[in-house]
Amino acid sequence: MSRVFDGSSTMASLVFSEYNLLPVINRFGIRLGFKDKTIEQVCEENGVETSFFLAIVNTYMNPNYLPHSGLIGFSPGLIVDYLHKTHDYYLNYSIPRIDYLLDGLVNSGQGEGMALIRKFYREYRHEFFAHISDEEENFFPYVRSIVSGKPNATYAARTFEQTHTNLDEKLSDLRNLIIKYLQPTYDDNRCNEFLIALHNLEDDLKDHARIEDLILAPIVEQVEKDLGL
Repeated sequence: MSRVFDGSSTMASLVFSEYNLLPVINRFGIRLGFKDKTIEQVCEENGVETSFFLAIVNTYMNPNYLPHSGLIGFSPGLIVDYLHKTHDYYLNYSIPRIDYLLDGLVNSGQGEGMALIRKFYREYRHEFFAHISDEEENFFPYVRSIVSGKPNATYAARTFEQTHTNLDEKLSDLRNLIIKYLQPTYDDNRCNEFLIALHNLEDDLKDHARIEDLILAPIVEQVEKDLGL
C-alpha cells in the first residue's frame, strides 16, 4: 500500500509522490508554490477542509483506502461540489484533449484498425456524456435537495446505485484493442500520447467511482435514514 498522507505532511511531498494528483489538487482551488508548507497549512490558506482533502487524495493514491473515521461527518454537498469540478475537468480538458490526440493518431496511420478505434471511442464518448448528464441532472440535485432538508421524492440513493455504471472499464477495453491489434502503420509518438491520456483518464475515473460508490452513496443513505426516507 502506498504512503498515507496526513495534515503534517508537506504539500510538495504529496505532489512529488504522485504527479497525477495535480488535477485533483487543482479542483480544490489549490495551485503550485507551496514552499515547505504542510498540507494543513495550505488547506487553511485556501479555505479547504483538510480532512476532506486528505480523504480524497489518499483514496486516489490507495484504492483500498477509505476514511472510515469520521466518514459520516463529511457534508454530501461538499463531496458533490468536488465531483462537479471533476466533471468540469473531464468535459473541458480530458475529453477534448483525447479527441485531439485521437485525430492525430488516426491521421498518422492506415487500415481498418483506425476506423474501428474511432468508432469504439465515439460510442464510448456518447455513453460518457450521457453518464455525466445523468449525474448532473438527477443525482447531484437530489443530494443537494436532501442537504437542504427538502428531498426530491422521485429519487433516492438506491436509484443511483442500481443504475450507476463505471466508465473506466471500456477505456481499458479500448487500450487493449490498440495494444493488441493495431496495425503498425501509425506514428509512434502520437499513439503513445493517446494511450497515456486514456490511461490517466481511466485512473481518474476509477477514483471518481470509488468516491461516489464508497463515500458519497453511503453518506446519502445515512442522511435518508435520518430524514425517515
